[in-house]
Amino acid sequence: MTAPASVDDLLALLARGAGVHDEPDVDGLAHALQCGANLRASYPADTELAVAGLVHDIADIVFPNDHGDHARRGAELVEPLLGARVARLVGAHVDAKRYLVATDPAYRARLSPRSIESLQLQGDALDTSAIASLASDPDLPAILALRRADESAKDPTARPLALDSWRPMLDQVAR
Repeated sequence: MTAPASVDDLLALLARGAGVHDEPDVDGLAHALQCGANLRASYPADTELAVAGLVHDIADIVFPNDHGDHARRGAELVEPLLGARVARLVGAHVDAKRYLVATDPAYRARLSPRSIESLQLQGDALDTSAIASLASDPDLPAILALRRADESAKDPTARPLALDSWRPMLDQVAR
């Protein structure tokens, strides 16, 4: 799969997430829309963060039967169109989960059963060296905000705005 070349391509790709499930009760499109909406509401001045929330699991839509290293693969898919910062946020969302598990004793208890399962496959909590490395990232607050929004975006009853409502924001961020 090649990276989407336009906002239209990206929207079509995200739309394919309807019916693709990593979480049992929320498909990939609903999860993307919820995550992006959570960040858009909480950080209205940070368009790139909201867009990163929308696309953070794009690799799960593109490769629905292969969840391995989906953060890196997702970053590679979105960087040509959405830029380095969006890609870096997307690429860090798994390490952010591992960071929070290592640094916030209550965080693990807030993970969904599927996130706990995938955490084991992803290496569980970060070690001291990896914690220090991520902690030194100047964008750590945004990285952790994305992770927390990711975890809260699993509500089967949520009704976020439709995918096409993201077009102006995606046009703004797209290169």
